[in-house]
Amino acid sequence: MSVNLIGVQRVRMMFTRVCSAIAEQIAKSLIAWKGEETTNILEIGCGTGTLTRILVNEWSKASITALDVAPGMIKVAEQRVRSGTASHLAISQSQPDRLSFIHADVEKWSADVQAASFDLIVSSACFQWLKNPRQTLRHLRQMLRPGGLLVFTTFGPRTFYELHQSFHDVYRTMDMEPQRHGLSFQTDYEWKNSLMEAWFSSFHKERLIQKEMYASVRDFLLSVKAMGASTSEAAATPGLSSRRLFAGMFKAYEEKFSLQGGIAATYDLLLIQARVSHE
Repeated sequence: MSVNLIGVQRVRMMFTRVCSAIAEQIAKSLIAWKGEETTNILEIGCGTGTLTRILVNEWSKASITALDVAPGMIKVAEQRVRSGTASHLAISQSQPDRLSFIHADVEKWSADVQAASFDLIVSSACFQWLKNPRQTLRHLRQMLRPGGLLVFTTFGPRTFYELHQSFHDVYRTMDMEPQRHGLSFQTDYEWKNSLMEAWFSSFHKERLIQKEMYASVRDFLLSVKAMGASTSEAAATPGLSSRRLFAGMFKAYEEKFSLQGGIAATYDLLLIQARVSHE
């Protein structure tokens, strides 16, 4: 096996571990909800199906719709869920057509969905990519039945703190105004305001700061790219080449955030629940 292939597999394993931790965070938060009657569940951004499989196994009588913007992810998720022994039994022993996958952009798709279609809407590490979160939350609110629940995890503002601090140090060393490389993530307060504006009746949040270790800064950046978080808000800076900037960032990152065996990366995970009133 080549060194490059080993590196790619290691990055994929790290990415999968982070996604699994996020999905498990949602699953734990839904324990209390299991006692309530749940007929229809929507999962937004099913990815590789980690959370989908949990939903199928835990809600054996509910109809589940799993949506993702990437057709490749849907294919992987469907194979993963339907090939799992417990999941297969959970589907076949009830109505066999209770699980459906949809290839769609939720921001466009949600605008045309019939009102009061779902009891529960869940999403794992997807909402940070929404271009118009306030409008989408309003659509999701309309899709929920009275008493319905929206549960999602998203990245908080301290996500990738080490990376942003390293870029900041490079700019300051060169007497330049720092720029943000990578996306900015909303605070829990901003999410609460958007949910209240969408007429959700309650709001609850939990926060988990998770530190992950990567073999190198390069491995970490490959993992960031794999999860679709490599988009940058920074503009080109005259007198500072991209090569020089990244070389400086690598050096600053390794000097400040190295651990035995690699480097550290922070994931600031927000778990947010919002409910629709019963009225």
